[in-house]
Amino acid sequence: MTGFVKEVVGAASAALGQLASGFGTALLALAVLGWLALTAAACLVGIGLLAAPAGLRALHTLAGHERDRLSHHGAEVVAPDPPPTQLRLALVDVTTRREAGWLVTHATFGLFLGLLGIVLPIAAVRDTAFPLLWPFAPADATSTALGFGTAESWLDAAAVCLLGVGWIAIILGLGPSLARLQAWPGVRLLTAGPDTDLPLRIIELTATRAAALDAHAAELRRIERSLHDGTQNRIVTVTVLLGAARRMVARDPVGADELLERAQSAAEQALAELRTVARGILPPVLADRGLADALSGLAAHCAVPCRTDARLPERCASSVEATAYFVTAEALTNIAKHSGAAQATVTVRSRGGRLLLRIKDDGRGGADEKGGSGLTGIRRRVAAHDGTLQLTSPLGGPTTLEVNLPCGS
Repeated sequence: MTGFVKEVVGAASAALGQLASGFGTALLALAVLGWLALTAAACLVGIGLLAAPAGLRALHTLAGHERDRLSHHGAEVVAPDPPPTQLRLALVDVTTRREAGWLVTHATFGLFLGLLGIVLPIAAVRDTAFPLLWPFAPADATSTALGFGTAESWLDAAAVCLLGVGWIAIILGLGPSLARLQAWPGVRLLTAGPDTDLPLRIIELTATRAAALDAHAAELRRIERSLHDGTQNRIVTVTVLLGAARRMVARDPVGADELLERAQSAAEQALAELRTVARGILPPVLADRGLADALSGLAAHCAVPCRTDARLPERCASSVEATAYFVTAEALTNIAKHSGAAQATVTVRSRGGRLLLRIKDDGRGGADEKGGSGLTGIRRRVAAHDGTLQLTSPLGGPTTLEVNLPCGS
């Protein structure tokens, strides 16, 4: 019996949390709905055409947040392909129409249900505890959370307490159903439509996972080679030199001192190589100061003069920032080795739940993934996060590498 009660109370508590979080997204949905309505009205005179892409991005971003919220609460929501933000394409896009239908429903019905999820527990606590508060309440104060009635005796106060017990019963009995009812439009409209080729999407995700595993294995091999070929050899050298110095210290102190000096130099080099390997795993500046400062450090050490322009109002997931950092590091290395460029530019933006990275140089162009320039590794890193990479490199330049990553959470 105790286990059943715990299960009922736990389900009701989870439902109230889901309703309250839905109330937050419903408020945002109401704001986006008003924005789109004003944009649609302004389109009649042509002004709204300029604001339409921003409104569509807001719609897609909010829909993405709702998918994440529903998935967090256990609902199965298969994300469709990224919808367009151009007005002409969005008008005929099935995903955009489904998101618009969800927006209207969630901004109205979902808002009401979310409000119930906030008001019901407040009313339950207020009315159940009313007998304790009644002696201190003003004479003309309403006795119930509904805003009517006055308590003139302990019997009236007890009746209000019974009303509070009724609110609790409603929460325990109907809370999970209300949460499912609020989530239903999102599960129905925000998941991939029937026209989405789910087997193809599964194949793409499988290939992405395989690419992520390959990239991880390649990274482990790189670290192993760095430790084996560099640091380990240095430490072996230190050991040999210390052994030789120990044997020489009695008969040739001067020679032993020279060997100790060489051993110290080798130890310092090993330490420097260890630091380089550690920075290659996760640069401390990236964790401590963020992506913008980390990219500035890369640009400062680049052999080609490089300028950075990063506008990031908030931090992305650490794995996403690490991917952007290493993509930039590899790209700048390629520019220094192969492009013959006089300058390079790194531009980073955070927009609509996506991280947009652009690396451009004025070199000779002609970059090719099949040429062994590291572009295949970059593409695998990006694919591991379900991102996209686009390379434009005509002969004669310029070369532009554009990476689009989900910011994550």
